[in-house]
Amino acid sequence: MPKNIFQDMVKIKQTKKPLNHKIYRESNIDTEIETRRQINKTDYPKRKSTLWLVAVVATIFFFFALSYFFSNAQIVVEPKIKNIDLNQNFSATLNADKDNLSFDMITISGDESTLVTASLEKKEVSQHAKGTIVIYNKFSSASQRLDINTRLEGSNGKIYKTEKAIVVPGMTGTTPGSVEVLAYGAEGGEAYNSKPLDFKILGFKGSPKYEKFYGRSKGNLSGGFVGPSFVVSPEEKTKALEDLKIKLQAKLFKKALGQIPAGFVLFQKASSLEVENMNNDLPMSNENPLSLSLKGTFYGLLFKEVDITKKITEKVVDGYNGEDVYISNINNLAFSLTNNTTTFKDLKSIDFNLAGPAKIVWRLNGEKLKLDLAGKKKSDFYQILDKYLNITSAKLSLRPVWSRTITDKIKDIKIIVNYPK
Repeated sequence: MPKNIFQDMVKIKQTKKPLNHKIYRESNIDTEIETRRQINKTDYPKRKSTLWLVAVVATIFFFFALSYFFSNAQIVVEPKIKNIDLNQNFSATLNADKDNLSFDMITISGDESTLVTASLEKKEVSQHAKGTIVIYNKFSSASQRLDINTRLEGSNGKIYKTEKAIVVPGMTGTTPGSVEVLAYGAEGGEAYNSKPLDFKILGFKGSPKYEKFYGRSKGNLSGGFVGPSFVVSPEEKTKALEDLKIKLQAKLFKKALGQIPAGFVLFQKASSLEVENMNNDLPMSNENPLSLSLKGTFYGLLFKEVDITKKITEKVVDGYNGEDVYISNINNLAFSLTNNTTTFKDLKSIDFNLAGPAKIVWRLNGEKLKLDLAGKKKSDFYQILDKYLNITSAKLSLRPVWSRTITDKIKDIKIIVNYPK
């Protein structure tokens, strides 16, 4: 039977196996993945480098931003100083006006005691009791003179006498006039020693003045003694009293320093001590050593430090125009009065000399300097300093160290002035 070629061709075509699409797709995917993997192998180093660059730039930016936030400036200043050898005369008036140099007075009272060893020889002595009495005038506005040794009758019945003549001031309105006077027992002996007493003036007895003039003692009357006593030579007494005076003055000077108002100065020699009983007899006793005491009043001259400093600077610094200055060792200057003055008690005006090495220091207005420097370039620093004649030199330190501009935040600018101690 003849072959049907067309039919055979159809059969052959039908018997051909179909393509596996799943395998084809997987093959294509694998190929694409592999291709991408090859591409990634090539691009990865580039992407990694880019990321690192971005990180580094961000870190640097953050660091600079943070350093700006914490930026600060410190200026160490050496102030202008002038060393002088002072020897100048001045004048001052008590509570003067602002155009003249003024002084104030400080007054402090006190006492000092010591023991004095007497010789072994005893001597029969008689000593009068003594004390301070205040005499009052309630009689009239007219003053009243009382002679030395005016007899006063104490409320204990004993008679005492005034050591000197006095004048009792008259009344002021309804306020009695008064004066103090030392009085002593009419006779020696312990019988005249007493606690505070009231007194009448015997000379006014039987007249209207008797009730209107009266006295009262300030403290006890003491020192009355009769009997054998140890003897202290005049030389020993004088030396003991002089030593007591020195100690008392030093004691009251130290006390005065603690009471001086801020801004005032008390020079070591601008003071005096007036003692009440420098020439009194030593207390008598049958015991050895003897107790010796000294009472006194300290008078000190106070000067306002700003005023006296400017007066000194005006005399020794050419061209001084009132800048803010101080003298670092002003308390060490030697003070001496050039006018004759026996007592400081009633001083109204003085002439004096100040001498010794002095260090005049110019003060700096730190807040003004901060305002002038805030936000300025580092290169402008010395040009700005040229305007400050009270600065000898200065050193600028900035944080961060690479900064070329001073921070504009006033609170972050610190100024250190090396003032002498």
